[in-house]
Amino acid sequence: MNNGIKMPLFGLGVYLAAPGEEVQNAMREALKLGYRLFDTASMYGNEADVGKIIREKIIPRDEVFVTTKLWNSDHGYDRTLKAFHKSMDRLGLQEVDLYLIHWPVEGHRKESWRALETLYAEGKCRAIGVSNYLIRHLEELFGYAEVIPAVNQVEFSPFLYQKELFNFCQQNGIQLEAYSPLTRGKKFKHPLLQKLARKYQKTPAQILIRWSLEHKIIVIPKSSHPGRIRENAAVFDFQLTAEDMNELDSLDQNYRVSWNPTRVP
Repeated sequence: MNNGIKMPLFGLGVYLAAPGEEVQNAMREALKLGYRLFDTASMYGNEADVGKIIREKIIPRDEVFVTTKLWNSDHGYDRTLKAFHKSMDRLGLQEVDLYLIHWPVEGHRKESWRALETLYAEGKCRAIGVSNYLIRHLEELFGYAEVIPAVNQVEFSPFLYQKELFNFCQQNGIQLEAYSPLTRGKKFKHPLLQKLARKYQKTPAQILIRWSLEHKIIVIPKSSHPGRIRENAAVFDFQLTAEDMNELDSLDQNYRVSWNPTRVP
C-alpha cells in the first residue's frame, strides 16, 4: 500500500456469515488453506468471532491482515472514535491492520476522515481507507485529507469494470479492493465464463477471481462453505492470457449486485 504496509491480494470476506460457529469455522478452514486477509465490519455483526479466531493464533498475528469498517450511523469525529474503540473491543485486538469508512455518508465524510487520521497517527490502525467512494468522493477527500487513503474497497467484477475509477486510484496511489467479485454467482452461466472455465479446467468463480488478481486488485470473495472456500483459493496455478483478459474486460454492463454509490452526492 502507499504507506509501505503489505496487504495480501487475496482474502476472505465474512459479510452475511452468521456470528458464532459459521464464521469461526469458515475462518479456521481459510487459515488452513493459506488465507491471510479477513474482511469484516461493524455492520456485519461478527467482529467478535473474527477476533476470537485471530487470537487463537492458528497463524501468528503478524502474518494475518484484519480489516474492519465504520458504519453509516457512526459518522462524525467523536462518534467515529467511539465506534472504532467499540470495534476493537469486539475484536479483542491491540490494533487493526486496515480501518475503512464503509460508505461516503453525505455531510459527515470530512470529520470522519479526520478521526481516521487521528487513529492512524496514534498507531491504532496500520492503514486507513474508504469503501464505495467514487472519483468525485475521492477528489473531495483530497481537498482536506492529510493522509491519502491506502485502499478503496468497491464492488468490482468484469460485469462492473469501473475502469476510470480503477485508473484514478492507480494514479493516486490508492489500492483498489473488490467486493462481490463473483457477482453472487448471478453471472456464472455467462457464455464467456463457461468457455474460459472449460479452457482452463477451472470454475467460473475461479476465472473471476483470477481476473481481479491479474489486474493486481485485492479480491475478497465471501463464503462460509468449506468447499467453496477451498475452490476460491485454488487460483494460483494458472494465468489468463492477455487475449482472455481483454475479452473479460469487455463484459462491463454496469451490473451491480450490491449498493449503488452513484446516487451519493
